[in-house]
Amino acid sequence: MAFFQSIGWFFQSLAMAFYNLFYALAHPASWLDWLTWSGTDEDKISLMRFVYYGASQEFFFVFLAVTITILIIGFLRRSFMWGLVRGLEGFANFVGRLAAWAGLLMVLQQILIIFMQRVFAVSEISMGFGITMSFPVSWWAEELKLFNAMVVTLCIAYTFVQGGHVRVDLIYSTVSFRTKRVIDMFGSLVLMLPAAVLIWMYSWFFMWRNMINPPVSASDTLERLTTAKWRGVRWNPETIGFSPNGFNAYILFKILLLIFVTMIFLQAIAFFCRSYLEWKEGPESEGKYLDRDVLGDETAEIAANIH
Repeated sequence: MAFFQSIGWFFQSLAMAFYNLFYALAHPASWLDWLTWSGTDEDKISLMRFVYYGASQEFFFVFLAVTITILIIGFLRRSFMWGLVRGLEGFANFVGRLAAWAGLLMVLQQILIIFMQRVFAVSEISMGFGITMSFPVSWWAEELKLFNAMVVTLCIAYTFVQGGHVRVDLIYSTVSFRTKRVIDMFGSLVLMLPAAVLIWMYSWFFMWRNMINPPVSASDTLERLTTAKWRGVRWNPETIGFSPNGFNAYILFKILLLIFVTMIFLQAIAFFCRSYLEWKEGPESEGKYLDRDVLGDETAEIAANIH
């Protein structure tokens, strides 16, 4: 009996997801009014709604319903699914290629810090174009962690598209082409997406606990947030560094964590779609529309083939 009740609850929640989605789109002020923050009661209540729904059961089923709808359309129209794959992979490549420059900035800033500190023995460095930021050397030194975090969080989907992640192929490399695609579909649905859901649930409230007061948690109900906690809510971004003069914008790491999970969500969908399409169309479709970087000897080899 409990099993059938769970099945009924699941499909009921999935059906309600469409209503919740259209209601949210039709009433954006109820959860987005805080974007024009003026400290009014309406702003505070809308912020509490946004915090609650951002990692709620309702939001999960909206995401699930939209994903299932898109996949059904893709199963019916293969060209639509290929367009989805190209769009999502193109987005991952764009973000990753842009964020990869943070690695160069990190190296250049480290060289500048060493040069200014050892040669000129300065205690403060000013940087900026138009708007100058002046902070102690220790602040700039700790800020390098942000560049490293950007490379890790924003380039992970890009690295996946480029095939740059380490694989341990105990069985995968020995099976047939279509079996590989089945394994890929299974991995994207059973491993990537559930892991991303769990990380999102924890990181969402992890960020907001360091953004506003009073602290919020996953155990807070919508009623509690909108009837009790909203009255004293105020912005309180985390500005505490590991050292007195160190980098103090650690809230940016929490935001990057959410962006990281979003990239994983999108890449999991793209990977499932690509795996399905390659399974459906056969080995000749392997790597179809795949935009991978070509470097070093590969560039010379391609140029030689062209000529």
